[in-house]
Amino acid sequence: MVTKKTMGDTPLGWAAGGGHAAVVKMLLGRSDIDPNKAGEDGQTPLMRATCDGHEGVVRILLGRNDVNPEKPDWSGYTPLSQAATNGDEEIVKLFLRRDDVNPDKPDEDGRTPLWWAAALGREQVVKLLLGRDDVNPDKPDETGTRPLWWAASNGHEGVVRILLAQNNVNPDSPDEMGTTPLWGATYRGCEGVVRLLLEREQP
Repeated sequence: MVTKKTMGDTPLGWAAGGGHAAVVKMLLGRSDIDPNKAGEDGQTPLMRATCDGHEGVVRILLGRNDVNPEKPDWSGYTPLSQAATNGDEEIVKLFLRRDDVNPDKPDEDGRTPLWWAAALGREQVVKLLLGRDDVNPDKPDETGTRPLWWAASNGHEGVVRILLAQNNVNPDSPDEMGTTPLWGATYRGCEGVVRLLLEREQP
Protein backbone atom coordinates (compact mmCIF):
# COMPACT_ATOMS: atom_id res chain seq x y z
CA MET A 1 0.00 0.00 0.00
CA VAL A 2 1.36 3.39 -1.07
CA THR A 3 -0.48 6.61 -0.29
CA LYS A 4 1.98 9.35 -1.19
CA LYS A 5 2.86 10.67 -4.61
CA THR A 6 6.30 10.32 -6.12
CA MET A 7 8.32 12.58 -8.40
CA GLY A 8 8.19 9.83 -11.02
CA ASP A 9 4.46 10.26 -11.56
CA THR A 10 2.77 11.29 -14.82
CA PRO A 11 0.98 14.63 -15.30
CA LEU A 12 -2.35 12.80 -15.28
CA GLY A 13 -1.31 10.98 -12.13
CA TRP A 14 -0.48 14.25 -10.39
CA ALA A 15 -3.78 15.81 -11.45
CA ALA A 16 -5.78 12.76 -10.38
CA GLY A 17 -3.98 12.54 -7.03
CA GLY A 18 -4.59 16.21 -6.42
CA GLY A 19 -8.30 15.92 -7.18
CA HIS A 20 -8.10 18.40 -10.06
CA ALA A 21 -11.09 17.20 -12.06
CA ALA A 22 -10.96 19.93 -14.73
CA VAL A 23 -7.29 19.24 -15.43
CA VAL A 24 -7.95 15.50 -15.52
CA LYS A 25 -10.66 16.03 -18.14
CA MET A 26 -8.36 18.28 -20.16
CA LEU A 27 -5.56 15.72 -20.18
CA LEU A 28 -7.92 12.87 -21.02
CA GLY A 29 -9.04 14.83 -24.08
CA ARG A 30 -5.63 14.27 -25.65
CA SER A 31 -4.91 11.23 -27.79
CA ASP A 32 -1.30 11.03 -26.55
CA ILE A 33 -2.27 10.53 -22.90
CA ASP A 34 -2.40 6.96 -21.62
CA PRO A 35 -4.95 6.94 -18.78
CA ASN A 36 -3.52 3.68 -17.42
CA LYS A 37 0.12 4.73 -17.34
CA ALA A 38 1.58 4.22 -13.90
CA GLY A 39 4.17 6.20 -12.02
CA GLU A 40 7.43 4.76 -10.73
CA ASP A 41 5.67 2.97 -7.89
CA GLY A 42 3.21 1.28 -10.22
CA GLN A 43 0.24 3.45 -9.28
CA THR A 44 -2.13 4.52 -12.05
CA PRO A 45 -4.05 7.80 -12.09
CA LEU A 46 -7.10 5.85 -10.90
CA MET A 47 -5.15 4.53 -7.94
CA ARG A 48 -3.87 8.04 -7.19
CA ALA A 49 -7.41 9.45 -7.11
CA THR A 50 -8.63 6.53 -4.99
CA CYS A 51 -5.75 6.90 -2.51
CA ASP A 52 -6.72 10.46 -1.70
CA GLY A 53 -10.48 9.91 -1.82
CA HIS A 54 -11.23 12.07 -4.85
CA GLU A 55 -14.58 10.55 -5.74
CA GLY A 56 -15.26 12.98 -8.61
CA VAL A 57 -11.99 12.10 -10.36
CA VAL A 58 -12.60 8.39 -9.77
CA ARG A 59 -16.00 8.79 -11.48
CA ILE A 60 -14.40 10.53 -14.45
CA LEU A 61 -11.78 7.84 -14.89
CA LEU A 62 -14.23 4.96 -14.44
CA GLY A 63 -16.49 6.59 -17.02
CA ARG A 64 -13.94 5.83 -19.73
CA ASN A 65 -13.83 2.53 -21.59
CA ASP A 66 -10.04 2.64 -21.83
CA VAL A 67 -9.38 2.79 -18.09
CA ASN A 68 -8.57 -0.51 -16.40
CA PRO A 69 -10.37 -0.41 -13.03
CA GLU A 70 -8.37 -3.33 -11.67
CA LYS A 71 -4.83 -2.46 -12.69
CA PRO A 72 -2.75 -3.09 -9.56
CA ASP A 73 0.40 -1.44 -8.33
CA TRP A 74 3.62 -3.43 -8.14
CA SER A 75 2.50 -5.25 -5.01
CA GLY A 76 -0.72 -6.43 -6.61
CA TYR A 77 -2.74 -3.93 -4.60
CA THR A 78 -5.83 -2.81 -6.54
CA PRO A 79 -7.80 0.45 -6.44
CA LEU A 80 -10.69 -1.37 -4.75
CA SER A 81 -8.34 -2.61 -2.04
CA GLN A 82 -7.18 0.98 -1.54
CA ALA A 83 -10.76 2.24 -1.26
CA ALA A 84 -11.54 -0.54 1.22
CA THR A 85 -8.43 0.33 3.24
CA ASN A 86 -9.51 3.97 3.37
CA GLY A 87 -13.04 3.02 4.39
CA ASP A 88 -14.33 5.12 1.50
CA GLU A 89 -17.83 3.71 1.04
CA GLU A 90 -18.85 5.77 -1.99
CA ILE A 91 -15.74 4.90 -3.96
CA VAL A 92 -16.09 1.24 -2.98
CA LYS A 93 -19.64 1.34 -4.35
CA LEU A 94 -18.37 2.75 -7.66
CA PHE A 95 -16.01 -0.20 -8.08
CA LEU A 96 -18.58 -2.77 -6.98
CA ARG A 97 -20.97 -1.57 -9.69
CA ARG A 98 -18.47 -2.65 -12.33
CA ASP A 99 -18.78 -6.10 -13.91
CA ASP A 100 -15.05 -6.04 -14.69
CA VAL A 101 -13.93 -5.68 -11.07
CA ASN A 102 -13.26 -8.77 -8.98
CA PRO A 103 -14.21 -7.80 -5.40
CA ASP A 104 -12.30 -10.76 -3.97
CA LYS A 105 -9.02 -10.22 -5.82
CA PRO A 106 -5.97 -10.69 -3.56
CA ASP A 107 -2.71 -8.77 -3.70
CA GLU A 108 0.64 -10.58 -3.80
CA ASP A 109 0.32 -11.33 -0.08
CA GLY A 110 -3.13 -12.86 -0.55
CA ARG A 111 -4.90 -9.94 1.08
CA THR A 112 -8.31 -9.12 -0.42
CA PRO A 113 -10.33 -5.91 -0.15
CA LEU A 114 -12.35 -7.58 2.63
CA TRP A 115 -9.14 -8.51 4.47
CA TRP A 116 -8.05 -4.87 4.48
CA ALA A 117 -11.46 -3.54 5.50
CA ALA A 118 -11.79 -6.08 8.32
CA ALA A 119 -8.27 -5.55 9.64
CA LEU A 120 -8.81 -1.80 9.83
CA GLY A 121 -12.34 -1.90 11.25
CA ARG A 122 -14.14 -0.46 8.21
CA GLU A 123 -17.57 -1.79 9.17
CA GLN A 124 -19.65 -0.27 6.38
CA VAL A 125 -17.18 -1.39 3.71
CA VAL A 126 -17.19 -4.90 5.20
CA LYS A 127 -20.98 -4.94 4.86
CA LEU A 128 -20.79 -3.74 1.25
CA LEU A 129 -18.30 -6.43 0.32
CA LEU A 130 -20.19 -9.18 2.11
CA GLY A 131 -23.27 -8.16 0.15
CA ARG A 132 -21.61 -9.78 -2.84
CA ASP A 133 -21.94 -13.51 -3.50
CA ASP A 134 -18.45 -13.58 -5.02
CA VAL A 135 -16.65 -12.46 -1.85
CA ASN A 136 -15.32 -15.20 0.44
CA PRO A 137 -15.57 -13.95 4.05
CA ASP A 138 -13.14 -16.60 5.30
CA LYS A 139 -10.45 -16.32 2.63
CA PRO A 140 -6.94 -16.56 4.13
CA ASP A 141 -3.90 -14.57 3.09
CA GLU A 142 -0.52 -16.14 2.33
CA THR A 143 0.10 -16.77 6.04
CA GLY A 144 -3.26 -18.47 6.52
CA THR A 145 -4.59 -15.47 8.42
CA ARG A 146 -8.23 -14.69 7.77
CA PRO A 147 -10.21 -11.42 7.99
CA LEU A 148 -11.75 -12.48 11.32
CA TRP A 149 -8.30 -13.04 12.85
CA TRP A 150 -7.21 -9.48 12.14
CA ALA A 151 -10.53 -7.92 13.11
CA ALA A 152 -10.44 -9.83 16.40
CA SER A 153 -6.78 -9.10 17.11
CA ASN A 154 -7.28 -5.39 16.46
CA GLY A 155 -10.34 -5.19 18.70
CA HIS A 156 -12.86 -4.29 16.00
CA GLU A 157 -15.98 -5.61 17.72
CA GLY A 158 -18.39 -4.38 15.05
CA VAL A 159 -16.53 -6.16 12.26
CA VAL A 160 -16.14 -9.30 14.36
CA ARG A 161 -19.88 -9.34 14.96
CA ILE A 162 -20.57 -8.96 11.23
CA LEU A 163 -18.16 -11.74 10.27
CA LEU A 164 -19.44 -14.12 12.94
CA ALA A 165 -22.93 -13.75 11.44
CA GLN A 166 -21.63 -15.38 8.25
CA ASN A 167 -22.35 -19.11 8.19
CA ASN A 168 -19.15 -19.86 6.27
CA VAL A 169 -16.79 -18.16 8.70
CA ASN A 170 -14.99 -20.52 11.06
CA PRO A 171 -14.22 -18.63 14.28
CA ASP A 172 -11.61 -21.20 15.26
CA SER A 173 -9.51 -21.25 12.04
CA PRO A 174 -5.79 -20.98 12.87
CA ASP A 175 -3.11 -19.22 10.86
CA GLU A 176 0.10 -20.99 9.83
CA MET A 177 1.49 -20.46 13.34
CA GLY A 178 -1.54 -22.17 14.88
CA THR A 179 -2.99 -19.02 16.45
CA THR A 180 -6.75 -18.44 16.29
CA PRO A 181 -8.87 -15.27 16.40
CA LEU A 182 -9.52 -15.99 20.09
CA TRP A 183 -5.78 -16.19 20.71
CA GLY A 184 -5.25 -12.83 18.99
CA ALA A 185 -8.06 -11.16 20.92
CA THR A 186 -6.91 -12.52 24.28
CA TYR A 187 -3.26 -11.68 23.60
CA ARG A 188 -4.20 -8.05 23.02
CA GLY A 189 -6.74 -7.89 25.81
CA CYS A 190 -9.78 -7.22 23.59
CA GLU A 191 -12.42 -8.15 26.17
CA GLY A 192 -15.47 -7.42 24.03
CA VAL A 193 -14.15 -9.46 21.12
CA VAL A 194 -13.25 -12.36 23.40
CA ARG A 195 -16.81 -12.36 24.68
CA LEU A 196 -18.23 -12.43 21.14
CA LEU A 197 -15.98 -15.31 20.11
CA LEU A 198 -16.80 -17.37 23.20
CA GLU A 199 -20.51 -16.86 22.58
CA ARG A 200 -20.26 -18.07 18.98
CA GLU A 201 -21.30 -21.70 18.58
CA GLN A 202 -18.39 -23.66 17.11
CA PRO A 203 -18.96 -25.28 13.69
